[in-house]
Amino acid sequence: MKTRLLTEQDIEEAAAILHRGGLLGIPTETVYGLGADGLNAEAVRRIFLAKGRPQDNPLILHIPEAGWLERYCRNIPAAAYTLAKRFWPGPLTMILRRRENVPNAVTCGMSTVGVRCPDHPVTLEILRAASSPVAAPSGNRSGRPSPTCAAHMLEDMDGRIDAIVDGGPCDVGVESTIIDLTAPVPRLLRPGGLPLEALREALGEVAVDKAVLAPLAAGEKPRAPGMKYRHYAPRAPVTVVTGESRRTARYIRQRLGEYTGVICFDEYRGEFPGCVVESIGSFRDKAEQARRVFDALRVFDETGVEAIFAQCPGNTGLGLAVANRLKKAAGFQVVNVGGEEP
Repeated sequence: MKTRLLTEQDIEEAAAILHRGGLLGIPTETVYGLGADGLNAEAVRRIFLAKGRPQDNPLILHIPEAGWLERYCRNIPAAAYTLAKRFWPGPLTMILRRRENVPNAVTCGMSTVGVRCPDHPVTLEILRAASSPVAAPSGNRSGRPSPTCAAHMLEDMDGRIDAIVDGGPCDVGVESTIIDLTAPVPRLLRPGGLPLEALREALGEVAVDKAVLAPLAAGEKPRAPGMKYRHYAPRAPVTVVTGESRRTARYIRQRLGEYTGVICFDEYRGEFPGCVVESIGSFRDKAEQARRVFDALRVFDETGVEAIFAQCPGNTGLGLAVANRLKKAAGFQVVNVGGEEP
């Protein structure tokens, strides 16, 4: 199969690929997604094959507006419409009770489904033209860093899928925030492009699932994408260093080897001589860190580094999502050197 690159003008061709059960790379504000008709179970199963994705890792349905929720979800709480009115289109996925027309292939057999409305005009047009929800995880090979541009997705998916729509670079750079609205108290399952603080401002109490900060135990079933498996990882092993940024820089500097890679804040990029260094923005600018973290992780696969150390932001705002992605890339190999990064 030859994977084609489509442009933003190829809306009808993109929709036709979905209609005939094909696989399509779609741009969103977060990362590029690997999409299929979300009501076509066989097409959805091909997503798992193309990615090499574990069969118990559920997918997210993408819809063009909140008015579609009733088609695929039931017992929808008022909180869902509160969040949709405030944050959709945007980087927010809601876990809701599924209707019977949502295939088990999407939900991995669970009674719930994740739904979101992406904030990208091209993909919204494709969704409307297709007249069907699109099931889509991130458009990378399973375990690899998520793609934030069409070229990165093509690196992983060339020859595996029908086409990729090039909608330009992604604005947010980390996947959507996932909140479970079927729990007695709304629960954050995955931090992402919408900060936890914004959810709490809208809803009041929001619990944080333990999988945000630590790996699931053996045998636990993930309720949402990104909860269970090592993700976002370059080929070389990653160690995440948390704490006050001057301390984390010092810790890394003391452990540099001949083939060491470093992910750091801009303020410290000159402090690791002889290393492959990728900066992700100022330690104060968490939005920039989110935009650059996956690109930084990808770069190291083009080098000969044998180990990677990463400075880690604090857990406020988008820092929680960036820290989560780095820790997932490291398989939760984390060193805390003390102090607290805001």
